[in-house]
Amino acid sequence: MTKLDTQILEKIYAIVGHAYVEDDPVSLLSYSYDATPGYQSMPQAVVRPKSTEEIAQLLKLCYEYEIPIVPRGSGTNLCAGTVPTEGGIVILFTRMNQILEIDEQNLTITVQPGVITQQLIEQVESLGLFYPPDPSSMKISTIGGNINECSGGLRGLKYGVTKDYVLGLEVVLPQGEIVRTGGKLAKDVAGYDLTKLLVGSEGTLGIITEATLKLIPKPASKKTMLALYPNIEHAAQTVSEIISAKIIPATLEFMDQLTLKTVEDFAQIGLPTDIEAVLLIEQDGHPDVVEQDIQQIAKLCEQYGASSIQIARTVAESEQLTTARRSALTALSRLRPTTILEDATVPRSKIAEMVRSIHRIAEKYEVQICTFGHAGDGNLHPTCVTDYRDEEEMHRVEEAFAEIFEVAIQLGGTITGEHGVGIVKAPYLSWKLGDTGVAAMKAIKQAFDPKNLMNPGKIFAKAERKRIVIKG
Repeated sequence: MTKLDTQILEKIYAIVGHAYVEDDPVSLLSYSYDATPGYQSMPQAVVRPKSTEEIAQLLKLCYEYEIPIVPRGSGTNLCAGTVPTEGGIVILFTRMNQILEIDEQNLTITVQPGVITQQLIEQVESLGLFYPPDPSSMKISTIGGNINECSGGLRGLKYGVTKDYVLGLEVVLPQGEIVRTGGKLAKDVAGYDLTKLLVGSEGTLGIITEATLKLIPKPASKKTMLALYPNIEHAAQTVSEIISAKIIPATLEFMDQLTLKTVEDFAQIGLPTDIEAVLLIEQDGHPDVVEQDIQQIAKLCEQYGASSIQIARTVAESEQLTTARRSALTALSRLRPTTILEDATVPRSKIAEMVRSIHRIAEKYEVQICTFGHAGDGNLHPTCVTDYRDEEEMHRVEEAFAEIFEVAIQLGGTITGEHGVGIVKAPYLSWKLGDTGVAAMKAIKQAFDPKNLMNPGKIFAKAERKRIVIKG
């Protein structure tokens, strides 16, 4: 790795301006970690460009001197994906945070990568339009970060995730070349789909400088309900029965008892804590359809074992219930100094088996793991509250999560549904893809980034983890 000497720094100053380059110890420390516990590495500089052209010049310079580059949004990453493991330059997009265009004829919005997700959502909803992807971090996460990780959210079951709304991208490749992919098109099969390849690539192939996103009409109404279950299996069966009844809710969320107790202690909205599971269900659309769906869902919940069903009567009640689910991570983080949030994903028919396995694994390794997540699409969030300073306990935590990932794969699932691979999941990637699949991905990385400068050290582990043999 090339050291950023005075000569190189002067060239960076010439591109972006002296005021937008930080290399003091406090700034470097601030961008040496993200939201993933236990991972930290110091960059050599933090740079804030204002345009695609400045980024192109920066990448040309870094390519010439072989300087690693890490694009970073708001740092909410949960797989250590924005930790500068090999130093180099962290690029921030706080000066590239504009909504460039809202096209109501083509139902698209074109934005720079630094736009905050919730600001975008609020802006389009004021026009009667809708951008569905809603990661839990949407109040602070950026669109660029969402695209790099292919973020999901509570509305993923009905509406899909970030990749389903990215129509076109402007990207700067590692050599400093600018490429545009896709556009305001409903159909486009001109060659390989580079847009979909870049979404979820975790900043390892290039830097996204502009995105054209699909919008849809805003649903006319919505209703929210809460169903409580004394038995996890019955809650999981209800999820399958709702989908089998050809009803696709906007939100179909799950919380286990440990999570529910913690959320109630935090939010204090009157949730009972003597049950095994809770389903938070929301439907949106035409008022008549919403009312019909909610009533049918309530009947299914009752039929398949719900001990209590609560339908929100007002917008305030609805928001209160949804906020309870969105506050799960915040609530859990109050229990211990370190909170590790994962996202093992299984087919929805395997949710109960997966949750039971998580509880069994937590007992086996004597760690505390709470589980919540997106029941409708099988994306569960086993969350361990621990203390990173306790090395012996952290070893048990790592072993527990390794076994959780192995069980998820055995059940037909995957190691990550929305958080990404980054550093944390890299040792397990071959478990999911096999050696041939990993080799194909490495070949793509090599074609785009032959010097391995774009977010190096992510996705591909230097050492793979041995698989766990699960008996019984």
